Amino acid sequence: MRQMQLTKPGGLNNLKLVDVEPPRVKADEILIKVVASSLNYHDLMVALGQIPTEDRRVLLGDASGEVVETGSDVSRWQVGDKVMSACFPRWIEGRPTKALMSFIGDHEDGYATEYIALPETAVTRMPGNWSLVEAATLPCACLTAWRALVDEGDLKAGESVLVQGSGGVSVFALQLAKSMGAHVVATSSSDEKLERLRDLGADELINYRSTPEWGREVLARTGKAGVDHVIEVGGGGTFSQSVTAASFGGHIALIGVLSGPSASDIVLPRIFMKQVRTSGIAMANHQSQNAMVDYLEKSDLRPVISDTFDLADLAKAFQHQKDNKHFGKISITMS
Repeated sequence: MRQMQLTKPGGLNNLKLVDVEPPRVKADEILIKVVASSLNYHDLMVALGQIPTEDRRVLLGDASGEVVETGSDVSRWQVGDKVMSACFPRWIEGRPTKALMSFIGDHEDGYATEYIALPETAVTRMPGNWSLVEAATLPCACLTAWRALVDEGDLKAGESVLVQGSGGVSVFALQLAKSMGAHVVATSSSDEKLERLRDLGADELINYRSTPEWGREVLARTGKAGVDHVIEVGGGGTFSQSVTAASFGGHIALIGVLSGPSASDIVLPRIFMKQVRTSGIAMANHQSQNAMVDYLEKSDLRPVISDTFDLADLAKAFQHQKDNKHFGKISITMS
């Protein structure tokens, strides 16, 4: 079978497509024929060597596929079942602990492979009315947006949400927020992408390149009230503006570091004087993922996939992602 491995010290030129034997299942494992994956920023950082990992690591944390073999002790799944990955295979429920935070495609081998053997508890069901390619976009990006808005944000109809950019998390957050009756403010450096965000339902559009003090602009657009929820994917370069944009008693979900891992311009009193609540978000547990699946099966929401690459072209796909040429998700097909 085909498998893409990353050799040390990382870098797109160190991605190697190899031919290996399919794994054999243990008693508590299932063998999954991987159909599709999708790229996330975390995958890119691992591929570039910015998140160090072991030599010959198999990348990618997202996937969907079909169970083709089960171990003798497996009771949860049957051959033919369609499943999707969980970024933290062992975080089933409850609060996170360090022992549960082993990330697949980083701390352990991921889904850049045609077959993978995993414990039966390491995956979840996928939406029954979604295709396998569609479902492969969910485990990281959509689940992160779900946890930010639902689990941590307790989003209510009529509240306001700010999304940054047009990557996978932001687009899913926009779609989920609109499906729940929220008012959405979207930012981007591209007027073309802003129009595409409008087509997805964004109510207010702000080009942060032409309006660098976009936090003040959000206040102006909301009658100085600010937004109830901020999906903060920028990190160090945007967090101060997010604090400005947030309402009194608002919620900022800290998700990404696209503009840097630290910020030097944060005025801490602004956070507690506005009673702003912040949540660090890195995906969620399986219980939350199953709740998301239940919701998606009852909605007409579908992922936005702008580009599709074969596993053999994974380096090209990562370069496309690095160049910010995508909108929403980049799909990787295995067969």
